[in-house]
Amino acid sequence: MNELLVISFRMIFLYFVILIIFKLMGKREVGELSVMDLVIFVLIADVASFAVDEPDRNLFVSILPMIILLIIQVTISFISLKSKAVRDKIDGDPTTIIRNGVLLEDEMRKQRYNLDDLFQQLREQKIGSIQKVAYAFLEPSGNLSIFMKDSLPPILPLIVDGDIQKKHLQLIEKDEQWLFEELAKLGYQQTDQIFYCCFEDGKVHVQLRS
Repeated sequence: MNELLVISFRMIFLYFVILIIFKLMGKREVGELSVMDLVIFVLIADVASFAVDEPDRNLFVSILPMIILLIIQVTISFISLKSKAVRDKIDGDPTTIIRNGVLLEDEMRKQRYNLDDLFQQLREQKIGSIQKVAYAFLEPSGNLSIFMKDSLPPILPLIVDGDIQKKHLQLIEKDEQWLFEELAKLGYQQTDQIFYCCFEDGKVHVQLRS
């Protein structure tokens, strides 16, 4: 009976501990979890199971690995917030699967993404013609973002946190020289202080760091 009470107490305590940890880790939809998020969640679940299975073990010792995992996740999230390069390494970058109605076979092969997966996701979004698709992006979450030719173009930032997004320049058929010339017209000589830059409605829009 005493052991049952200990296990019950630990379960209730761990429930609130895990709830607090997930709150501190930040809000992310399940479909948007990165590989790092999934690894952390799985490890926390394993640690919690050990804490319940071994009622004689010191409770603080049991939750210490969970606290360490929280510190690791928060630290990596902070670094990712400051560095686009780190975000790309951890979370990955969207991959263009369709451009102007043409399937990009090489990109699909790199992502090990086959035609059956593509057609399934197109059907789920009620897309009946690949030729009418302007862009389709395979997101790091595995979701497929689709933009039709008769709809607004996708948001393609040309500069994020001071870093030039060369892939996006290629998608709009521009180069870095063109970007620097456009920035110079607006009075910007360096990209270091640019928080966000995009090309919309035929114009370059810039927002500086706060």
